[in-house]
Amino acid sequence: MKQILLINDVVGHSHVGMVAMMPILTYMGHSTFNLPTALVSNTLDYGRFNILETTEYMRGAIPVWQQLGFRFDAACTGLMFSEEQARIVIDYCSKLREEGTTIFVDPIMGDGGRLYNGMGERQVELMREMISMADLTFPNYTEACYLTGMPYRSEGQSLEEAYLMLDNIVALGAKSALITSAYVEGQTCVIGRRSDKPISGFAQNHDEGRYFCIPYDEIPVLFHGTGDIFSAVLIGHLMNGKTLKESTETAMHVVSSLISRNCDQQDKCLGIPIEKCLDLL
Repeated sequence: MKQILLINDVVGHSHVGMVAMMPILTYMGHSTFNLPTALVSNTLDYGRFNILETTEYMRGAIPVWQQLGFRFDAACTGLMFSEEQARIVIDYCSKLREEGTTIFVDPIMGDGGRLYNGMGERQVELMREMISMADLTFPNYTEACYLTGMPYRSEGQSLEEAYLMLDNIVALGAKSALITSAYVEGQTCVIGRRSDKPISGFAQNHDEGRYFCIPYDEIPVLFHGTGDIFSAVLIGHLMNGKTLKESTETAMHVVSSLISRNCDQQDKCLGIPIEKCLDLL
């Protein structure tokens, strides 16, 4: 059993973010802990929402945890709501990494070729700094473009360009990287690059090669929170000893199965009712 800290927002009405991740990791045999970055009433797509940043709480909670000697095998960062908050998380994760904690970074910034509302170049710079300490980071294609400065191309990339993008992310300091929602040579896929160096937190199979590209058929249904589900399954399997490629393939299969089972759900903003679907993990 691994001790895994999730640093993300908590949404009161929807199975997204931390709410989606915790039951998955617990079901997979891990102890989960949380450091919320904000309390959010519901997903923003409903048009009305309320957000309470928890920066002051984070500033107070972290020293208490340090005084109590709390340790984590892994930490995963998600959505940040301010520059100050991002700086707190960067400093804390830097200390955790020195203690041997495996750091996963989901650089949530945008999709569809654009940054989310409220995100700007300063947030991009902070995310570059955050992934510099990551053992594994997993941006989507849009986020990877902003992180690397490479152009967003709706028509997709060649395999050589895709692997260059992975190299550029690793050049920022991340030990290994995935890019989700990539479109490579006419096929949607997840691409990845393993680390050239040992990572204390999870296994690496050098016989699989440095890079991999796993294609998939996109299901034309948009559920909120599927990225969080992917992250949780990925991390859960990595911390259980599976390799990066194997864990990625499993996470992709789980997300596809969950979407297929729940595609008739009327309100997709609610996310997938993960507690009813744990058998698919």
